[in-house]
Amino acid sequence: MGVASSGKTSLGERLAERLGWPFRDADSFHPPENVAKMAGGTPLNDDDRKPWLAAIAAWIDDLRAKGEHGIVTCSALKRAYRQVIVGDRPDVALVYLKGSRELIGRRMAARQHHFMPPALLDSQFAALEEPGDDEKPLVVSVEDTKDAIVQDVVERLSL
Repeated sequence: MGVASSGKTSLGERLAERLGWPFRDADSFHPPENVAKMAGGTPLNDDDRKPWLAAIAAWIDDLRAKGEHGIVTCSALKRAYRQVIVGDRPDVALVYLKGSRELIGRRMAARQHHFMPPALLDSQFAALEEPGDDEKPLVVSVEDTKDAIVQDVVERLSL
């Protein structure tokens, strides 16, 4: 989890490749109306996010029901969102990619072909409710290299 451009997708893809697990980016769960709204520069509201979060949770539950593992990246900016996708699933780990507004803003400005414009980054940070200790997050700094972050996650989650 983390704000846009914190490295969720690249980390998720690298972890999935290393572990041989399926990977889904939360963006792929958005209904077309949400994508159009964000592409137009309008932040999503909680009603917009309900079907999106439910779809992510359903994918997680499907994997768990089959006894499989997987990786899904999701901004999960609010505790209420994390409650839907992590909730009372003790076997689901939450990795929080944490970074400064300045660093992440530079990364977002360098992105190409993404529907989230840089102007929405401030709304992401405004909405961010950092996970509390009770959520048992693995907090990872985004300032490290991608390979170092992957290694850190693998080691700290004993994967």
